[in-house]
Amino acid sequence: MKITNAQVFVCSPGRNFVTLKIETDAGIYGIGDATVNGRELSVASYLTDHLVPALIGRDASAIEDIWQYFYRGAYWRRGPIGMAAIAAIDVALWDIKAKAANMPLYQLLGGASRARMLSYSHAAGETIEETADKVIALTERGFKAVRVQSAIPGMPVTYGVDKAGVAPQAHERPRETLWDTSRYLRHVPKLLGHVRDMVGEDLHLLHDAHHRLTPQEAARLAKSVEPFDLFWLEDLVPAENQEAFRLIRQHSTTPLAVGEVFNSIHDCRTLLEEGLIDYIRTTPVHAGGITHVRRIADLAGLHHVRLGSHGAADMSPITMGAALHLDRWVPNFGIQEYAFHPPEAQEVFAHEWRLEDGYLLSGETPGHGVDFDEKLAARYPYQRAYLDVARLSDGTLWNW
Repeated sequence: MKITNAQVFVCSPGRNFVTLKIETDAGIYGIGDATVNGRELSVASYLTDHLVPALIGRDASAIEDIWQYFYRGAYWRRGPIGMAAIAAIDVALWDIKAKAANMPLYQLLGGASRARMLSYSHAAGETIEETADKVIALTERGFKAVRVQSAIPGMPVTYGVDKAGVAPQAHERPRETLWDTSRYLRHVPKLLGHVRDMVGEDLHLLHDAHHRLTPQEAARLAKSVEPFDLFWLEDLVPAENQEAFRLIRQHSTTPLAVGEVFNSIHDCRTLLEEGLIDYIRTTPVHAGGITHVRRIADLAGLHHVRLGSHGAADMSPITMGAALHLDRWVPNFGIQEYAFHPPEAQEVFAHEWRLEDGYLLSGETPGHGVDFDEKLAARYPYQRAYLDVARLSDGTLWNW
């Protein structure tokens, strides 16, 4: 089964996505996601200009060899752009192989370890009380786990909390936000304490610091929120500083999660081998596809670390489909993030996966169960957009 064509599509049905479609001489095609939020055209160019020409004529079933060809064969390895491009190829090839085998992807990976995947979504408000109300609303929809964020008093913009009517990426240049760690550290225990009192003991609560803290500040926060029994604290310090987690571990038993910005097993090797985290958040789109995330999952499993894959809306429904088949198979699954996609994106990317009573189901369609409507996508052209940047009150650029 030879690869006869591969096309890259950049569209914006509610937000920007990069999609790769690979076709074969057997009439079977597969699709993969290559979206890197805020750098979409860079990864599209890398695919179109460098990788796609080297794909044509290759055996579509040789997934491992193709992965190694583009990873080992490139002197300039790793990085978010290169690994997302490889990921799109890898996921599309797994889609093709599973369709050729007439199997849902999780069966091809080794079969199911579970029937459904625990999921969490986001509750964020301008006040603690508004956040608590949104948590309650999600529980009424069946969610058993909720990520809790709220605006910090005295700060005009807070991560995870968008002003009414302002899309998070609708800016022609990066929006600059203000960050104050002291206010944040005072505020978060109040937020989590209030929500825990409101919802009781059974609901899983999560919180994301988004890489804003120093190791000492992170240790302080992790210790201060222990009474609220969090499912996890996420992204406490800049993710590349693996050694920082040693200090945090010394001061707190709060479960820790990190890894949505990682793109290779080397980014998390120390964290996994030393048991410094409890959940690894790498995704098929940003960490080299299913082929590479399987290796990360296996190493994590050896050290009692579970998967908690990133599931933000800036990754297309293709990545959610691939992640759910991976989740369905992987023995050391923990939880799957689910941020709702815009309605337009759900139309462009028809998918079988679905949400039921707080759990995600992968579906049984051969492949990863997600399709792509090229004609409909063409109605939504790319729109330049950026992630925010953060500054301290004195103007110092800070971690986003």
